[in-house]
Amino acid sequence: MRWHPASDKKAMIGDLVRTAASWALDFALPPRCAGCGVIVSDVHSFCPDCWKKVEFLGNAGCATCGLPLQATEQTSCGACLARPPRIARTRAAVAYDEISRSLAIRLKYGRKVAVARTMARYMAPLVGEGGDRLFVPVPLHRTRLWGRGFNQSALVARELSRGLGIAADAFALRRVRRTPPLKGMTMRQRRKAVSGAFRVRDKAAVAGKVVILVDDVLTTGSTAEACARTLKRAGAARVELVSWARVVKPSQLMR
Repeated sequence: MRWHPASDKKAMIGDLVRTAASWALDFALPPRCAGCGVIVSDVHSFCPDCWKKVEFLGNAGCATCGLPLQATEQTSCGACLARPPRIARTRAAVAYDEISRSLAIRLKYGRKVAVARTMARYMAPLVGEGGDRLFVPVPLHRTRLWGRGFNQSALVARELSRGLGIAADAFALRRVRRTPPLKGMTMRQRRKAVSGAFRVRDKAAVAGKVVILVDDVLTTGSTAEACARTLKRAGAARVELVSWARVVKPSQLMR
């Protein structure tokens, strides 16, 4: 018979207690669909009905910006060919619709922080490989951060970091100027509104690294482009972006 030191026995007992607690919690609070709330078999997942309604984007679409390409064999969209963006690779887990919007709202305004783990689960497979990578959330201005109490993108970045073993720095990038809401603005107005709004806290923290920006909802990309411009000037070798949802229909920009 193998002898187990006291410390090993304590660890085994601790594991058993945690497992029992997990079973009890699952029994008392069974997993719920992230979309409608019905009971499902797996935590942070969707029921069959909601699953059919969600448009998962995955790695398809333009190789650079990730925008869906319909009925074409091209690997890059015309916009990226005509004017390559500063963000070398953009991916979003799902298209922006009623379900994906509800998750973003519950996280951002409803303080349902567990939603960040749901988002990260579907975003993680879209994170690129190679290089010295660093997750950096799109920052909030301090006044909005004080009012909300947290940065929803930072919560998602933390979950991605835990799941993938890639470092995350919630303070690498700062929003030094509060920007107005971008709804209803033209592309030119959006770029002007976010110009100069960001600053890198410590250039050494991003220099030579593949910085992966993390955001909850991607609309026109003006804010992310401004972040990328700042990061590239600070010495980042490459800037990528991964988000929970993205607007793929122009009419949704006004919502």
